[in-house]
Amino acid sequence: MELHQLEAFSAVMSTGSMTGAARMLGRSQPGVTRTIQDLEQEIGYALFDRKGPRVTPTSRAFRLYDEVERSLIGLAAIEASARAIGRDEAMPLRVVATPALAAALAPRAMAKLAQASARANTQLRSASAEQVVEALLSRSADIGIATLPLDHAALDVHYIIEAPCVAVLHRDDPLAHDAVLRLARLAGQPVATLANRYRLRSRIDRAFDEASVALHIALETNASLNAMMAAQQQIGVAIVDPVTAFGMRLADVEVRPLDVPIPFLYGVVTLSGQPRSDDVNAMIDVLAQVSHELLPGAVRHAASRHGALVAHDRTDSAETVAHSPTFTHRDIGTTA
Repeated sequence: MELHQLEAFSAVMSTGSMTGAARMLGRSQPGVTRTIQDLEQEIGYALFDRKGPRVTPTSRAFRLYDEVERSLIGLAAIEASARAIGRDEAMPLRVVATPALAAALAPRAMAKLAQASARANTQLRSASAEQVVEALLSRSADIGIATLPLDHAALDVHYIIEAPCVAVLHRDDPLAHDAVLRLARLAGQPVATLANRYRLRSRIDRAFDEASVALHIALETNASLNAMMAAQQQIGVAIVDPVTAFGMRLADVEVRPLDVPIPFLYGVVTLSGQPRSDDVNAMIDVLAQVSHELLPGAVRHAASRHGALVAHDRTDSAETVAHSPTFTHRDIGTTA
């Protein structure tokens, strides 16, 4: 399996046709077709169903595409590093984070780090929490930021940030008049929220169950920003993580604290047993600072609290902050 085959495959997946892929790659259409045929012969199964000039990816093609894209991104990062070495420049700081953290948190930390050190060569990639772990294990990233659970023997969790989830409402929604939105007020109300039941959604469901409030779902989505957009269009009240709510402000919406704590938890991690550069250490520190500045009620926990936090067994101090009815910043302190 050769690089030009993977590039051709990726291009066909992106454009939906051999002709479009050829145009993208600057190759001839027959050449791209032959390359794909050679790849299919080498791996032993078809990647595309042919229907005239257009092609339809098979289910196997979609599964392979994820792997190929990660490999091509990794190769591009290696190429950038090689160029930096040739110019005697500092190696790029490679950050990988889950989408909400990559969009709203990491750029703020990068900006603060650049102001302090004039660093400009930083790579940021968004990925699922599982892919964040994979990027660190494969050494294609220097630092990861991901939601909990995040427990892996080969990773060092430097700290965990906890901040309470919030409600996002259209400014004309009568519930927006409440300084603190009680979950009881959402009984029978359409709600837009996340669909991943193994991470934040499980905590949202638990909070509504414990409050004896039936959750009326108007929209399930894989991204908090989508839920916020639904609130902007008055489809429902969005229950989302605070990073997206405070980091990606939308017009015509209001953010309100909830009377019941729904913890949003994320950790900053690196590969265990590897020396860390000054830039990596600086980013670890800056991410904590930015979390404190961005997120009302943010609390920093020691990595040893991972199991207890995932089990919804938080310290009294963390619960006190989460229950606070007003958005006031608190100095981040490490809990035992």
